[in-house]
Amino acid sequence: MKRIVVGITGASGTVLAVKFLENIKNYEIHLIMSESAKKLMSLETGYDIKYIKGLSNYFYDDNDIAARVSSGSFIFDSFVIIPCSTSTMAKIASGIADTLITRVALVSLKERRKFIIVPREMPFSTIMLENMLKLSNNNVIVSPAVPGYYNKPETVNDMINFVVARVLDLSGIENNLSERWKHE
Repeated sequence: MKRIVVGITGASGTVLAVKFLENIKNYEIHLIMSESAKKLMSLETGYDIKYIKGLSNYFYDDNDIAARVSSGSFIFDSFVIIPCSTSTMAKIASGIADTLITRVALVSLKERRKFIIVPREMPFSTIMLENMLKLSNNNVIVSPAVPGYYNKPETVNDMINFVVARVLDLSGIENNLSERWKHE
């Protein structure tokens, strides 16, 4: 079975992570959630932490720097940080591994594993853009939470589905969450 590691950090947009986790099929899911993410999830959504944990096969505390996912010998197919806070992005771009999420990120870089971050901020500062460029130059897929409009979204959920569908696509996970571009 394929393995995916998912990190949820303290950026607004934790609902993106929930929708992403709900739509991962046929993968062993290893989930890491920062304390800030837990706080934001309770502020932004009605989701309970037990529900979020239940969407994964394994759940790790972000402070557990020795968890099995922290080692390069732990094989996984991809690592997705959704949403990715600007602080987490800056730490990764600078090579700082002070949490489990940043440690797995640096393992992903050194092991050349598929690694996707979903920043959720706007506008982008020059420092944020530089960090994104630095990560992109190191084969990280930078996929900001930017919805498309060609599918004529009618609800916020339509916009969430669009963003999550793209991240699932980038992860190699089949989905039908959002209409695809079609021009006749």
